[in-house]
Amino acid sequence: MKIGFIGLGNMGAPMAVNLAGAGHEVTGFDTAAPVPAGITPAASAAEAARNADVVITMLPNGPILKMVAQQVIPAMTRGAVFCDCSTVDVNSARVVASMATAAGLGALDAPVSGGIGGAQNGTLTFMVGGSGASFATVSPLFEIMGQKAVHCGEAGAGQAAKICNNMILGATMIATCEAFALADKLGLDRQKMFDVVSTSSGYSWSMNAYCPAPGIGPQSPADNDYRPGFAAELMLKDLNLAQEAARSSGAQTPMGALAQQVYEQFVEQEDGRGRDFSAMLPRFVKLNS
Repeated sequence: MKIGFIGLGNMGAPMAVNLAGAGHEVTGFDTAAPVPAGITPAASAAEAARNADVVITMLPNGPILKMVAQQVIPAMTRGAVFCDCSTVDVNSARVVASMATAAGLGALDAPVSGGIGGAQNGTLTFMVGGSGASFATVSPLFEIMGQKAVHCGEAGAGQAAKICNNMILGATMIATCEAFALADKLGLDRQKMFDVVSTSSGYSWSMNAYCPAPGIGPQSPADNDYRPGFAAELMLKDLNLAQEAARSSGAQTPMGALAQQVYEQFVEQEDGRGRDFSAMLPRFVKLNS
């Protein structure tokens, strides 16, 4: 396929490189990041999108997505698919889908899970909203960039799935870190706690796959001085999106709201910015000392 890829940062660049490595013709654009080897550089987002079968965007937020969509959609060929892989608010995803549909294009909102490592290794999970026909068109690309793609429903459903997933992740990581810090206070060895919890009813992805305690469980950012695999400020962004969605839909999410408040304090008032979201553990240890 001919692919336009807009947004070549830490996530977008390896995703685009994997597509080019699989034999697709990829033209890329970013306002700041360099265009990786193997990607044809474009002078603008519109140029990257011109004559493309699929245009993929990986952008920081909803307002930037809508601005880029306004530039790109008029340049696209009718019948092509606009596939946004950013994590943005549900409303922005639906607005952009409406713009694309009105221009005779397919549209997908397809946020990802798996972080930078998943982008590099082609093991991302895509949560996808949009029509079945557009999903079928882009599915071969999802298979290159990821290990799984789930068609969640119509426009906005992918973003809804992403923010619900990450609300669970944020709250679970806080509880996991609280538990390790409590174990320390009670004199319980961290390895013994992991051995019990990881095979008992308290097991979770935060504990078993991404343990926040250094030297315990599989390799994780905790073993690299909490340099981010998934930065705390990005977790805060997702929790903010979840709370925005809860307010607009009238949903009650008290644990999600509390997780948002804790990460906001960690990022904005403490030393969380630039650290992995699992650095909540040394935070609680410090608070308990």
